[in-house]
Amino acid sequence: MNLVSLAAVDGPAVDFSDTPMWLHLVKALLIFVYLLVSTLLVIWFERRVIGRMQQRPGPNRNGPFGLLQTLADGMKSMFKEDNTPTNADKIVFTLAPLVAATMCFVTFGVMPMGPTVWMFGHQTPLQLTDAPMAVLLVLAAASVGVYGIIMAGWSSGSTYPLLGGLRSSAQVISYEIAMGLSLVAVFLYAGSMSTSQIVAAQAQLWLVIPAWFSFGVYVITMVGETNRLPFDLAEGEGEIVGGFHTEYGSMRFAMFFLAEYINMFGVSALATTLFLGGWQAPPLIAAIGDGVLNQGWWGVLWFTLKVWLFMFMFVWLRGSLPRTRYDQFMRFGWKRLIPVTILWVVYVAFDKAARQGWLGDSTFSFTLFGQTRTLYLAQFVLVLLMILVLVWVLLRIDARSRSTQAAVQVPDEVDPFAGGYPVPPLPGQRLREPERPDPRVPAVGASTLTAKEDIHG
Repeated sequence: MNLVSLAAVDGPAVDFSDTPMWLHLVKALLIFVYLLVSTLLVIWFERRVIGRMQQRPGPNRNGPFGLLQTLADGMKSMFKEDNTPTNADKIVFTLAPLVAATMCFVTFGVMPMGPTVWMFGHQTPLQLTDAPMAVLLVLAAASVGVYGIIMAGWSSGSTYPLLGGLRSSAQVISYEIAMGLSLVAVFLYAGSMSTSQIVAAQAQLWLVIPAWFSFGVYVITMVGETNRLPFDLAEGEGEIVGGFHTEYGSMRFAMFFLAEYINMFGVSALATTLFLGGWQAPPLIAAIGDGVLNQGWWGVLWFTLKVWLFMFMFVWLRGSLPRTRYDQFMRFGWKRLIPVTILWVVYVAFDKAARQGWLGDSTFSFTLFGQTRTLYLAQFVLVLLMILVLVWVLLRIDARSRSTQAAVQVPDEVDPFAGGYPVPPLPGQRLREPERPDPRVPAVGASTLTAKEDIHG
C-alpha cells in the first residue's frame, strides 16, 4: 500500500461546534471516573494475574473474587496517620504528590476515545478537546510530572529520597527523549500532530505496520517512563529503601501510587492512538455489517480493549523479568535507543520524501511493484549507510569502554570495610579474608593475668 494515502485529511478531523461548555465539563467528569474505576480494576487485575503466575490466589476475600480489595486498601490509606518529617519543606512536600497526580490526567484530555455520538441532545466527539499539536501537549504534561518527583525527593529533607528523586528524574528525562524521537515517524506518516487526525489517517492501515520500529522503541520507553519493572530503579527497595516517596504515607503516598497507574493508562492510550488505530475496530471486525461495529459508542469498547492489552503487558513484565542495573539501563537509553531512533527518523523522512516524488524519476527507471527502481536503490543505499554508521558508533563506544576499564587498576581483592562503609566487590574481585588474631598474643587492652591470679588477686 502506498503510504502517501496515510496523509492526514485537510481541516480538523472532529467538530466541537455543537458542544457547549457544560458538556465539556460532563465529559471531563466522565474521563475522571473512567480513569479512577480503571485504576481500581487494574490494581486488582495485577495482583490476581501475578498471583496466578506465582501459583498463589491473590486477593480473594473482600467482595466477589476480591474485587473490593483495592477499595479497602484505599480506605486504609485515608485513615492512616499522616506524618511530615521535621526537616521537610512542608509546602513543597505537600505540593509534590498533587503535581504528580494532576499532570497524569492531562493526557486523556486530548485522546479520542470514540467517534462523534449523540450525548444529551448534542452531537459531540468522544474527546474532550483537540489541538494541532496535541501530542506535544501530552509530552509536555509528562515532563511537568517529573517536577513532582524532584520536589518529593528534595523536600523530604532526607538523603535516600533525594537520591531516589535524582535517579528517577534522570531516568524519566532520558527515556522521554527516545520516546519523543520515536513519535516523529508517526508525525511524518500521518502528516499531523493532532490526535484525531492521526486516528483518521489510520482508517486504511494502522501505523504500527509502517512505523514498526518506532512502535518497538515506544513500548520500551513507556515502561521506563512509568518506572515499572524491569525499569523501576527509582523504587529499588534493596538499594535506596523506597525511592523518592520514602518519607510519604497515608493519602500522599496513595496519590503517587495513583499517578503511577494513571500514567500507565496514559502511555497505553497514546500508543493505542498513534499506532493501533485509536478507537477504530480491527480491520476484520470493522468490515462486519457495513462498518456498524466501528460507529457510535462501539469505539469506546475497542479503545478500552487496546489499552488493556498494554496493561496486561505491564503486568506480564512485572511478573516475569528481574530489575535491571541502573548503569545498564541508562547506557541503553542514551547510547543505544537515542542514536538508533535518530537514524530511523532520518530513514523515514527520506522514504517519505522519495514517495512524494521529491527525488524525481529517471528516464532509465522502470516500475517495480508500484515504485521505481531509483527509489528502491536509494532506500537500499540509505539503509546500508545507516547500518554502517550505527556499527561504527557502537564499536567506538565499546572500544572506549574497554580502554576506560583497562586504565582503571582494579585490585583482585577488596576490603569491604576499608573506608568505614561496606562496599560490595566489583566483577572479578573477591573479598579479602579478615586477619584472624593469634590466640597466643593477648588482645589490646586485655588482662595478662591468668584466671587463677585474677580470682585471688
